[in-house]
Order: sequence, then C-alpha cells, then structure tokens
Amino acid sequence: MRAEVDVIAGGEWTPSAVSFASHGWSAPAPAQLPAQVLLVDDEPRMLSSLGELLKDRGFVLTSAANGGEAIRYLGQQPFDLVILDLRLPDISGHDIMDFMNSQQADANIIVTSGDRGIDAAIGALKRGAYDYLRKPYSPEELRKTVDNALKQRRLQAENRHIAWQLESSERKYRYLVDSSPDIIYTLDHEGRFTFVNDRVQQLLGFSREELIGEHYSVLIQEDDVLRANYVFNEGRGDYRLSRNVELRLKSRHAKGEVRTFTHELMTISFNASDTSQEPDSTQQELFGTYGVARDITDRKRADELITYQAYHDILTDLPNRVLFKDRLGLAVLQAKRNDASLALMFIDLDRFKLVNDTLGHVIGDKLLQQAAIRLKACLRSGDTLARLGGDEFTAVLPELSDRQDAVLIAEKFLECLRQPFQLAGQSVHISASIGIAIYPGDGESTDELIRNSDIAMYHMKAEGKNGHSFFDRSMLDASCQKIELEHSLRLALERGELEMYYQPQVDVRTQKIVGAEALMRWNHPERGFLGAGDFLPFAEENGLIIPITDWMLEAICLDLLDWNAAGGEPVRLSLNLSPQYLDRGDFFDKLKNALTLHHINASQIEVEVTENICIHNPQTAIEQLNKLCQLGVSVAIDDFGTGYSSLSYLHRFPIHTIKIDRSFVMKIQNDNSQCPVVLAIISIAKGLSLNLVAEGVETQVQERYLERSGCNTMQGYLYHKPLSQKKMLALLRVA
Repeated sequence: MRAEVDVIAGGEWTPSAVSFASHGWSAPAPAQLPAQVLLVDDEPRMLSSLGELLKDRGFVLTSAANGGEAIRYLGQQPFDLVILDLRLPDISGHDIMDFMNSQQADANIIVTSGDRGIDAAIGALKRGAYDYLRKPYSPEELRKTVDNALKQRRLQAENRHIAWQLESSERKYRYLVDSSPDIIYTLDHEGRFTFVNDRVQQLLGFSREELIGEHYSVLIQEDDVLRANYVFNEGRGDYRLSRNVELRLKSRHAKGEVRTFTHELMTISFNASDTSQEPDSTQQELFGTYGVARDITDRKRADELITYQAYHDILTDLPNRVLFKDRLGLAVLQAKRNDASLALMFIDLDRFKLVNDTLGHVIGDKLLQQAAIRLKACLRSGDTLARLGGDEFTAVLPELSDRQDAVLIAEKFLECLRQPFQLAGQSVHISASIGIAIYPGDGESTDELIRNSDIAMYHMKAEGKNGHSFFDRSMLDASCQKIELEHSLRLALERGELEMYYQPQVDVRTQKIVGAEALMRWNHPERGFLGAGDFLPFAEENGLIIPITDWMLEAICLDLLDWNAAGGEPVRLSLNLSPQYLDRGDFFDKLKNALTLHHINASQIEVEVTENICIHNPQTAIEQLNKLCQLGVSVAIDDFGTGYSSLSYLHRFPIHTIKIDRSFVMKIQNDNSQCPVVLAIISIAKGLSLNLVAEGVETQVQERYLERSGCNTMQGYLYHKPLSQKKMLALLRVA
C-alpha cells in the first residue's frame, strides 16, 4: 500500500528543524516550521481517520502502512512525532521503537494498540514512548495527546537552546579572558587569588592552579610589596570605581628577571551565596578586587632609553647640553646655599678639524670618544663632564676650595690629551684650549658662567692654544668690541663705508709702475680708517667675507676701467682671495661675468692665494686655479715661506708669481746681510721661471740687495704707500 504525505503550510514550530552547531559562539534561533508527523498503521481506515483528525492542525503528515515503510521513512528524514500502531503485519511496533533508539532518532512516540494486556504498554513506555492510547480512543483524546507531546518537545528544544547559549557564552568569554594580552585576576577580601587567566603562565611562568588560593604578594617584587599592600587595601570597604598602580612582578622565565606591570584595580562586592550553597549565607556581603595587569616592561625600557638619549650625547655617552645646563643649575644653587665656589671649564680641542678633514669623520668620531674617556678619568666623582657638540666639552667642578683646584684639573686635561691617540694605524696628536669661569666672581647665573668660560677659551686660542685661561673682565670688553665690530661691518656694505686702496708695484730697473695690489679699507664712522687686518678676520669668522669679496670684484673692475682710460701701458691688478671664497666654487663664474660685463682683459688680473689654500683642499684649489689660468688670469703665491711650504705645491699648482714676504725683507739691514731664505726663494723662482715680487721694501739697502740678488719688481713705502683710487689715477696719468 502506497504511503501518502500531506504538507500543510503555516504549521507550528517544530524542534526537529533546529540545528545545533558543535562549535562557534552564536546560537541559532529556533525555526518556525510545521511539525513533521509520521502515521504508522496497517489498517487503511485508521490511517485515513488519523489524517482527517490531524490535517487541519498545520502538520506535515507522512503515512506508512507497515513496519518496513516506517523504517524507510525514519531513515530518510527526522520526525517530531510518530503515531505508531504496535501490531503490524511485518515488523512490530516494539521493533520499530528499538530501531529508532538504535539510530538515536529524536522524535516523540505515541503508541496506539487494541491490546488490552499490560505488557504491551509497559514495553512501549520502557522504549521511550511518550504515551500509550488503547483503541478505540476518542478524537479529542488523540488531539490532546498530540498537542501535549509536541508542546513537551518544543519546551525541551527551547531548554536545550538556552543551555547551549549559556555554554557558548561562557566559552566565548573564557576564550576572550584567556586570550587577553593582559593578566586578568580576582582577589577575595583577604587578597587571595580566586581567578587568574592563562596569560599569567605565558608572561610570568606561574600556572593558574598554583596561584588560586595564594596571596597576591607571592607575585610582587619584594621592594614593591608595601606599595602593593597600600593600594590593594586602599579601597577595602570603600566602593571606589578604580585604582591604578605600577608594580614589578616576579618571573620564572629568566633568573632574576623582573617585569613591570600597570595594574587597574576595581573593588567588587558579592553575596556569600555567590560562592556558597548554604541558604542562610545570603546575609553576608563580601568584598574583593578585580584587577587587570598589563605588561609595560618593554615600554618602560624604551621610555628609559628615549629619556637617556634625550639627556646624553649618543657618540660619547656624556651628558649633553640639556643635562649639562641642569647639572650646572643645581651646582649653582648648592654653591649659593652653602656660600661656596664652583668652576666651569669650557674645553675646545685644538686641531680637531684638521684630523676630521684629513682622516675622515669616522676617525674624528673615534678621536672624540677616546678624548671623552681621557677627560672623564681626570675628574672627581662629583664633577660633570658634558659634550656640547662638535669638539666642545664642558666640565662642572662643584665644591671648589680655591682656583688652584681648577688649575690642577685643567693641567690634568692638557696632559692626558698630549699623549698620542692611535687612530687608523697612526699616531694623532691634539691639544686643547680651556677657558675657566669661577662662581660667583665670574658670574652668578648659568648663562653668565657659560658665556664667560667660552670667552676665556677663545682668548686662550688667540694666545696660541694648548693651555688654560681664567676669565677676566677685560676679555668681556674685547668680546663686546668684536660683536660691535661685526654688527658695524654688516652695516658698512649697506652704507658704502668700504673703499679700495692700491699699493703700486714698481720695476726698479725702469722705475715704472707695472702693477698694484688691491687693499681694502674701512672708513669707520667712529674709529677712522681701518686696515684689512682689523676687520677681514671677523668677516671670515662670521661669513661676511663672501658678500664683501663680491663687492670688491665690482669695485676693482670699475677702478680698472678708469685706469685703462688714463692711457699708458695696462697695469696688472693683484687681489687677495680668501680661502672661503675659493672653496665656494663659484668665484670663477663671478670673476668671468664681472670681466665680461666691464670689458676688461683677464690678463690684467692676478689672484693672490696663500699656501694654506694649497693644503686645505688641494684638489679643489687646483681645479679652480686651472680654470682661472684658462681664462687668462695669473696666480701668485702670497707670503711664500711663512706657512706650510712645500716645493711640490709649485709643481702641482698653476703658479705664475712668488711674493717674498715682508718679514724676510725686513731682515735685510745692510749690503752685507746674510738672508739665505730670500736668496733661496729667488733661486726657486728663477729655476721654475716664475715672476718675483718683494713686499715691504722700505730702504734703498733692501732695494739694492734684492735687485742684486735677482728680484726686480718691488712694492713698499720706499716707493708708494697704499693710495686711494683718486691718487692712483693721478699717479698713472703722470707716468
């Protein structure tokens, strides 16, 4: 007999439609689907009657006429309810129930049977039947039994769903707590652990099991226990929202390792019934602590490193300018409180720039590191050595008995630096210039002491370096004059106070003017006429030499135009060139543009350079001078023999003229004078076919000696003093 399946739309909720996941955190909501009902009976009229009774109830009905069909349907799909006749022609209802139990079929079973015996009913109930109806039964009895069976099933499904949600929620929050990067814990009112997450094992090496029931102090570093006791007990009985404390905790991961945690604490209250099964325990209210401990060890170390680097020089590991000023300020306050003295030393390494430029910055850094170690070894325990930058160091010497204490330290500094430094496989020698200011005589504030020790240091450099000098008020006056001079010099260009003067160069054989050296003068509104030596060194120190030389190029070109217009043979003009200006690299272009603009022949220009240019940056100097020679400009070595003379320079550099310095000329006192240096320079010039010019010739004896020795071109007071442009023009017109 063929089974019939009726699907009724809009049916009631059925638990068989609910699918519970074995993992995850979100519980699905019960589905609103019609109940699946299987009708099993071998009597067609009974099946039809059952269908009629249930068809308007919103169920999906499936009919089976024998046991085999029932088992087949049960194997194909789940059912919510099975209405089962015990007496079937092929398989008994008990066997079908045994099959359902073996397959763990989740369905309520209502057994119907005409058997009056008690054994059949007992057998059905033992096999899990929801109810047992004896035939004949009333329609109302069947409907009520069906409704009750499905209602029970619905309630059971809802209970399972709620239990699953609770279990899933607990699992989720347990996962979140154990996966937290922080240690999460709770303490009872006596400070014992009642809960701690697994993070404590990973961070500190303590298991959860060995901490539960233990006092929090087992984890606290001994030095922090008192602070921990205060903070953990601070909110006891007081419902403060939260407290924060930074504590160091013990760790088993490395012997002696201490890790720093910031703890956020919250006081919690609960009834004893939360942890006790005794009904009468609800009367007692307990207090505990909920805490979150975050590991900030790496952050603390990073902060400490950043703080250290902010106050220390990375290269030498000495205090930097910021920390030095702080230490000096504290030393001044202490000295003022104790009515004591202190010394501030400003130390500048001599010849460091030469080492840095010739051996490179890497070697220069190593020199600074070794110098710092030596200087620090000379100090007392309470002294401070700092590096301000470059090759400048400072030393604060508090609790000074007298000035002699500062002298002893300064001499130790100088002595330790005199010993050679072994760098790059060679011995390097340096010295230091040290300026000393004493509190309170040389200044009562930190700024005054720093300024005055700096002034004393520069005074020592001007006196020849490699020594120490105490500050004196006269130095401040000289320094103020320098500052005033620098300011006035900046205004001199704007006000037109600079002038060009010219000292003629004479051919002693013909007494004709063959050239002139350009000399700058400053018509100072208060101090009168100043020579180049009075202000050009300041210009080189403060970067003013560049605009001043630019002005000079324009001035001499305009003056040369007037010279050429005066008639006669063209006169060669010599101009002194600062090493800074040559290093800029654009001197060639500036000179070329000026000569082109004013239509002046380049052969009328001779550039005078010193020997220091040759050794400062020889390759650059050679390139610049070669370009000038290609333009037609000649090159002269000024003050030859007074610097780091080397005959190789005369071969490597494009030199046309050698100028004999006036310091050698002054030694010629009579016709029988022995001046081997002068004779050697003249001999070198002749051997290399170079022009010769003697400077500073003031007597006829000097003139005769030089001319007899082979030098014919001279300049000096014997012929002419430096002349203004107006007088130079008048002299050229007469000639």
